Amino acid sequence: MKHLITGIAVALIFFQALEPRPAQAAEPIPIVLGTATPGGGFELYGKVLAEEVNRADPGLKLIPRGTAGSEENLTLLESNNLDVALVASLPASEAFEGLNRNGPTPLTVITAIYPTFGAFAVRADSPAKTFSDLVGKRVAWGTESSGLTLLGRYVSNALGLDPDKDFDAVYLQKAGDGARMVASGELAAQWGGGIGWPNFTKIMNAGGRLVGFTEAQAQVIQTRYPFLQAMVIEPGSYPGQNEPLQTVGSFSFLLASTNLPNHVAYRLAKAIHQAQPQMALRLEQAKDTLPRNTFNAVRDMNRIHPGVRRYLGELGLR
Repeated sequence: MKHLITGIAVALIFFQALEPRPAQAAEPIPIVLGTATPGGGFELYGKVLAEEVNRADPGLKLIPRGTAGSEENLTLLESNNLDVALVASLPASEAFEGLNRNGPTPLTVITAIYPTFGAFAVRADSPAKTFSDLVGKRVAWGTESSGLTLLGRYVSNALGLDPDKDFDAVYLQKAGDGARMVASGELAAQWGGGIGWPNFTKIMNAGGRLVGFTEAQAQVIQTRYPFLQAMVIEPGSYPGQNEPLQTVGSFSFLLASTNLPNHVAYRLAKAIHQAQPQMALRLEQAKDTLPRNTFNAVRDMNRIHPGVRRYLGELGLR
């Protein structure tokens, strides 16, 4: 009997070994995402983007990594030390046009994320009403490599001003330091922009105001730099903002390195589209992260990643 039981056990083990086993799930594809410094809009957006994309497509693993901002993100992408990164509209435009660099960048667009407008935020007791009222005042332009800082340089130059000579300019180590410095009176204003920008939210929650441009100033800027469009930020876009804000701006992007495979870019674009409704519930600015905005914001379709172009084509955007 003992030998019979042993024989049955051996037979069971043998037949179990022959049974097909469920395939082991493949490891998610890691995609390293460059954001920016703590307290800025890109850090916040990147965190939400990663969480919702990973939820929409568990086969992808979008991993946010803090950086110094748009300019460093371009360098890290071009050296293939990041897979994708958030880059503000102006650094992206300069890179595509080959301005201040050795030729146009080979980087491509995954998605337009949201339009970035420019404005100052001031305390409630500030007398400033327009951009020009802050000439000669101590203002923070942002971090050295931020796209928002570059935007401040463009609009200043368009209006015949130098951001370093005509203002008492401050450049921050961390974007998030600006709101505290405005509240304490160390700064007359913080330059920044975009719906939902954390520094502006903090300043507005403390009773502050946003300071934009006159219509005439916006038209001068747009005439000098056509890629900067006149924008009106609707009332209620920030806490306590009761009046429309005249400003200028353009779309910022999620860009990809040349090493990002087509099939990964395709899946990422699709996952972002699927995740967008949930992202928009968490972030006001994510309401603009839409395929049609990518299609409309990029003037040259060759600047869109081939894998993304395939997905846009499936949506009827050609």
